[in-house]
Amino acid sequence: MNRRVLWVPLLAFVAIAGLFAWMLPQHSDRQVRSRLIGKPLPAFTLPPAAPGKPGLATAAFRTGKPRLLNVFGSWCVPCAAEAPQLAKLALAGATIDAIAIRDTPADVARFLSANGDPFAAIGDDRNSSVQLALGSSGVPETFVIDGQGRIAHQHIGAITDSDVPVLLEKLQAAQ
Repeated sequence: MNRRVLWVPLLAFVAIAGLFAWMLPQHSDRQVRSRLIGKPLPAFTLPPAAPGKPGLATAAFRTGKPRLLNVFGSWCVPCAAEAPQLAKLALAGATIDAIAIRDTPADVARFLSANGDPFAAIGDDRNSSVQLALGSSGVPETFVIDGQGRIAHQHIGAITDSDVPVLLEKLQAAQ
């Protein structure tokens, strides 16, 4: 047998290992963006997620005024962390609606009591069907919805202080 043939598997392994080593530090966007940006919200009607709060339906987003739609869960630590920024957005005049994912009314009420309640309405999405229809892949996520009910912008992850002016700007642009 030819000695050169014995080196082929080793050279193949080194080439593959080198390719993997080269690709590891490459930055890739691991966020899953909604394919509905620029398109109308999917039709939905959700019952209330917390006592004393109205539920949420698609019609609420077709009033001519842009709004924020926050997707959250009472069990979500980053959702609690973004609560002060949601309060700042509400104080700045943003109307914020929410969809509670895989939650119970009692847990949502405790979450709102502990973290504040900037929401005009909160819909109960127990099986995440509306979340998935929106193209949301996790919590928290916040969508800017224009006055005609189209998704104008998607913010993935917890809102930070530096995101507040950006979201206010996106709301203004969605007029």
